[in-house]
Amino acid sequence: MTGNKAVAYVGKGTVEVEEIDYPTFVLHDGPGVNKANVGREVHHGVILKNVATNICGSDQHMVRGRTTAPEGLVLGHEITGEVVEVGRDVEFVHEGDLVSVPFNIACGRCRNCKEGKTGICLNVNPDRPGSAYGYVDMGGWVGGQAEYVLVPYADWNVLKFPDRDQAMEKILDLAMLSDIFPTGFHGCVSAGVTVGSTVYIAGAGPVGLAAAASAQLLGAAVVIVGDLNADRLAQARSFGCETVDVSQGDPKDQIAEILHTPEVDCGVDAVGFEARGHGREAETEKPATVLNSLMDITRAGGALGIPGLYVTGDPGAADPAAREGSLSIRIGLGWAKSHEFTTGQCPVMRYHRKLMMAILHDRVQIAKAVNATPIPLTEAPRGYREFDSGAARKYVLDPHGSLART
Repeated sequence: MTGNKAVAYVGKGTVEVEEIDYPTFVLHDGPGVNKANVGREVHHGVILKNVATNICGSDQHMVRGRTTAPEGLVLGHEITGEVVEVGRDVEFVHEGDLVSVPFNIACGRCRNCKEGKTGICLNVNPDRPGSAYGYVDMGGWVGGQAEYVLVPYADWNVLKFPDRDQAMEKILDLAMLSDIFPTGFHGCVSAGVTVGSTVYIAGAGPVGLAAAASAQLLGAAVVIVGDLNADRLAQARSFGCETVDVSQGDPKDQIAEILHTPEVDCGVDAVGFEARGHGREAETEKPATVLNSLMDITRAGGALGIPGLYVTGDPGAADPAAREGSLSIRIGLGWAKSHEFTTGQCPVMRYHRKLMMAILHDRVQIAKAVNATPIPLTEAPRGYREFDSGAARKYVLDPHGSLART
């Protein structure tokens, strides 16, 4: 039996690399594991040797103490790896396959999965629809920021790359397929981005940058990215986006300077519940700011894609309502403008194969857009600290030295 190192949340602001059990085809108890899942047999799964596993902004919410995540929770839901063990009931996935794993865990059998709503599978989380690796209240499936990880329902869940050598040449790009590229793309599709659209994307973190690259791929005429962080705005400009510094005031005024009108066709929220205010309130947390701003600057009849994370429990929120996920949303404004809203986890499977083909055939350079930066698994704590401080990078953990590092 081989060992297994993994990144665990050990307290507010802190992660550590720890020794954990090598995965098996039976679920065991542990931090965050749903008690109803303990003992569950997973002969439909595979065990992966991780090639790349990324740090996500959603992980940061937990590490900042902004969720009810328990100490000891193994983190990580962005997984790309090589199959090293195959469960008894797996038919179409084989040892040696190089695969991308959607962050949504889905059974492929329930009503929602059959309707393509894989982000809200009914069978993998005993508490509520939807599940993910290494995430609070998502069923307790062990996270993938590790050397090895179990992937259930493998015939359904994994996306095999057609050619291993071709895939390894573009592995940093392909590592974005597990979450942020489909998530950003979903935000744009939900917002109605198409040829000739004008698009405002709130947030220049990795998901916002992935959304910006997605908007370009979809044919948008102008992509505007708003943020408070100068380095992240510079990263957005590096691949052709216009930018808005919301610390300077209402984005509406800066958008008008770019487009000669204060409204856009499509709005995307890539910030979520830790949003700050604009202008003089840029240092103050105001979780409804982005949603209200998007309703203001998106034209009547437009749509909002909301891939940014909102939670039902936020112990670090500034007021009692926000601690339960209740925000002061100007729903009357959205109603008056006949806006469409799409929220929730991205159903990764809806997009990942097509986006894989776009990567493999040089239609998009998503790793460059998000500034993907490989680091060893042992340096995960540094990656978390730098990402939390606003680094304009997407940190990719390299558990086995498979990636070229910069």
